[in-house]
Amino acid sequence: MTRTAGAEGDTSADNVGAHGGASIAPTPYVLTDAPGPLAHEELVALDAFWRAANYLAVGQIYLMANPLLREPLIPEHIKPRLLGHFGTVPGLNLVWTHANRAIRARDLDAVFVAGPGHGGPGPNACAWLEGTYSELYSDISRDAAGMGALFAQFSFPGGVPSHCAPETPGSFHEGGELGYSLLHAFGAVLDNPDLTVFCVVGDGEAETGPLAGSWHANKFVNPARDGAVLPILALNQYKIANPTLFARIPEDELMSLLRGYGYDPVLVAGDDPSRVHQDMATALDRCLDRIAAVQRAARDGADGARPAWPMIVLRTPKGWTCPPVVNGDQVEGTFRAHQVPLPAARTDDTHRAVLEQWLRSYRPDELFDADGAPVAALLDQVPVGARRMSANPVANGGELIRDLRLPDWREFGVEVEAPGAIKREATRVLGGWLREVTRRNPDNFLTFAPDELASNRLQDILEVTGRDWQAEIGEFDVDLSRTGRVIEVLSEHMCEGLLEGYLLTGRHGVFTCYEAFIHIVDAMFNQHAKWLDASAAVPWRRPLASLNYLLSSHVWRQDHNGFTHQDPGFLDVVLNKKPEIVRVYLPPDANTLLSVYDHCLRSRHYVNVVVAGKQPQEAWLSVPEAAVHCARGVGIWEWAGNGDVTGTAPDVVLACAGDVPTLETLAAAAILRNRLPDLRVRVVNVVDLMRLLPAEEHPHGLPDSEFDTLFTRDRPVIFAFHGYPWLIHRLTYRRTNHAGLHVRGYKEKGTTTTPFDMVMLNDLDRYHLVMDVVDRVPGLGERAAALRQDMVDARWRARAWTREHGADIPAVADWTWPEPGL
Repeated sequence: MTRTAGAEGDTSADNVGAHGGASIAPTPYVLTDAPGPLAHEELVALDAFWRAANYLAVGQIYLMANPLLREPLIPEHIKPRLLGHFGTVPGLNLVWTHANRAIRARDLDAVFVAGPGHGGPGPNACAWLEGTYSELYSDISRDAAGMGALFAQFSFPGGVPSHCAPETPGSFHEGGELGYSLLHAFGAVLDNPDLTVFCVVGDGEAETGPLAGSWHANKFVNPARDGAVLPILALNQYKIANPTLFARIPEDELMSLLRGYGYDPVLVAGDDPSRVHQDMATALDRCLDRIAAVQRAARDGADGARPAWPMIVLRTPKGWTCPPVVNGDQVEGTFRAHQVPLPAARTDDTHRAVLEQWLRSYRPDELFDADGAPVAALLDQVPVGARRMSANPVANGGELIRDLRLPDWREFGVEVEAPGAIKREATRVLGGWLREVTRRNPDNFLTFAPDELASNRLQDILEVTGRDWQAEIGEFDVDLSRTGRVIEVLSEHMCEGLLEGYLLTGRHGVFTCYEAFIHIVDAMFNQHAKWLDASAAVPWRRPLASLNYLLSSHVWRQDHNGFTHQDPGFLDVVLNKKPEIVRVYLPPDANTLLSVYDHCLRSRHYVNVVVAGKQPQEAWLSVPEAAVHCARGVGIWEWAGNGDVTGTAPDVVLACAGDVPTLETLAAAAILRNRLPDLRVRVVNVVDLMRLLPAEEHPHGLPDSEFDTLFTRDRPVIFAFHGYPWLIHRLTYRRTNHAGLHVRGYKEKGTTTTPFDMVMLNDLDRYHLVMDVVDRVPGLGERAAALRQDMVDARWRARAWTREHGADIPAVADWTWPEPGL
């Protein structure tokens, strides 16, 4: 039904140009009895719901008054800033309309994912028609006044965004950061055997790297225990200014591509509503029948090959039903329909007149009664109660969340008779605990890793489960399982997106990753953190399980990798987010890691980032000590220093955050105790990085009085930090003694080298920390000149040893607390 300037539908350039700067409104259409599964009455009813949703979407973009056109439009009825996007909305509304038909006919438990960005007007409209909007927002009633309020709030100061934001009923995917719709959809159906997700993928979105990988998520869906995703690739052919690749490749090439991904695509194409409705109903019935057959066979015990999951390719015009021509330019079916087809409707009389004709082309008098409420024929299309996609609790996962059954972490702790007496791989110890977490929560907890589970020492989980794998299993493959509780796929985007979808729909999980590569999902983390922040302000949204990261193979222990694999900057990215949402933990040993992760898995509505090493390293604290220290988040290790024994103030504070910085700090403290026994040294370890912030800036922040008690008001503080040093300055710049704070951390120097050479490259090593003390404690430099020189020499010997032997010097490699040594 794409209309051009030609009165008879002539699409020739001459005919279009003949209208010069004319603008042409769409004209109402008459449904024909095209063949298909829909009887005429059902066809008319479905089309009415679609028209009503389109009308409401246009109204949201343009109107701030006169919602039912009870009087001619005047400038004051039009918003001064037109910020919506119409181009994708008719396709979204079409899918929602037909999904409702299927839900009613099959009693489906279903939710909707709108992948295209700025698609908010469509789901907002459908939620209002279904009554959910009015149930959740009493000021937006299902009548003329409520319709006006729905329109006025959209993309308006103090209102709601143009995406499917947390304010949108039925939404758990905002869609603004393109590329993640399929991942959220597939994450939602894992362990949700009765759920169907109608996932609309925009053809612009389909060009992104994350979405390209997302098609493979079907290889992790087990039809015996999981629900099903029905992808709908919306080919409306244009992005904001260019055609989309998927719309411009030959149809057979596109279908072959999708079949290669493991799908059985069904094409629905056209611009005649009668024909498209019939074809969409046929396609949807075929796809849902196929899904039901696959699930029924799997649940009856059939051990068949991985199914080719159905999907729909929906090819319709961009901005379908909008004005065909504006100012002499073709709009409907082109990139010009992407945003606001009539951008001057408030100031231009012609645009405003065309807008009014456009709205009237949906025949609102047939759709809404005298009070502005949807007529009975529309209400008959709406599923009942929680079967409405706008009211399904799955899209408000906090309503469904179940607490994890967590084992007592203390029973998995390391026996520590004295600080540093034994070494353990911290993440390997955690893996034993997570193994039990996995065993106790067989349908409520998943672990995600980009091929790094064993590398990060969490392989003990595989003692109670396998890696989820629905593709072919070869003769020499190990630990692959059709029912596995670990998802490993070499895409950080997929791991992040699947976990987000799992969390957003009410479950729990962990994402473990190499520290340097977690940056790949910076934008995804950013969007999820903002979703948590925004949804916390929506009264009807319930808190979700926290997004839990475990970052290992970190910057200080990259024995097999080089400079490109060394980057602790994810912490900087995380700390840009709202303090109410983010938490960062740097446990120094195995027992503190256990304590921290137990807290993280119990928490709600946070992003928890935990960085821990996987290499054997000293265990400093016993289980009881670790519990107390982690509860404090920061504390003095009296056994490590000598500045708190006599009750006098320390001469210097050695602070540390992170496992390797803690090791180097303790080694430096040991040297100082041996060489300068009269120097009063205090050692402060930080587990919870947020404790460094002021109390008024973060819920975990320390009041100034407590911070000054720990770090003093005027003594030098040498802070050994896991990440970039300026992050500590950023967190503490308002503190009394900030001028006395000197931070050592990662300085963008690295290579494939030994662990100690790595810390020396960045001046984080024990010898340099001692030099910092000598340089910064007033009056110490002159009487400790020999010690400082010895430290310079020790650094030289250590560097020379690595270059000759390819390993760290024994004085470092074999060092144990509390022997000072060099």
